[in-house]
Amino acid sequence: MRFINGATTRALITVGATATAISISMLSCAATASAHVHVDAENAAPGSTAVLTFRVPGESETGALTTQLNVKLPDVASARTEAMPGWTARLDRDTAAGTVQAVTWTAAPGTGVSSDQFALFRISVKLPNAETVSFPATQTYSDGTVVRWDQAPLPGGGEPEHPAPELTLTGTEAVPTDDHPAPVVASAATADNSARWLAGGALTVAAVAVAAALLTRRRS
Repeated sequence: MRFINGATTRALITVGATATAISISMLSCAATASAHVHVDAENAAPGSTAVLTFRVPGESETGALTTQLNVKLPDVASARTEAMPGWTARLDRDTAAGTVQAVTWTAAPGTGVSSDQFALFRISVKLPNAETVSFPATQTYSDGTVVRWDQAPLPGGGEPEHPAPELTLTGTEAVPTDDHPAPVVASAATADNSARWLAGGALTVAAVAVAAALLTRRRS
């Protein structure tokens, strides 16, 4: 039986510690991001029509409910909201320009998002021809508290306290047909993509650990 020598053991411990640190960092970033109003869309491409999903967590320290969400749109040519039980949606239109400037969701009396919940607000829009699109949002609570998610990224790529939801348009525009209509729900695919990203990172770190161990073993 062949045993792993001390150098190989030390290499494995070092790589393992690095992997643990990376995993903790990744999970911390995910937890921080989930506390913000966030926007996702599947296969979002410049000039395409996509379903935007705004994930809105309740964050009131006093137990107040989120009762309204306003999102500014980049003067989109068309917009259509998804029916949402307990909520009404209003589109602010510029009739002269033929564009939609904002959408506001308002909860019915006694309805809202508590501090231990989140809600998904969906709207189908025709995206502009741009690489990234910002959607400044305003979250209103039942006690009158207003939180504006409208801050741009900090110099150097840092995240501000209340970042505006931002979407990077990198997908390929899909042409829907009668047999394969355009998808309506994007949140499940987004969650699956996040899980795959975390799993892929873990596999990469594991592969590096094995390679380092083998290389050290051969040299010894």
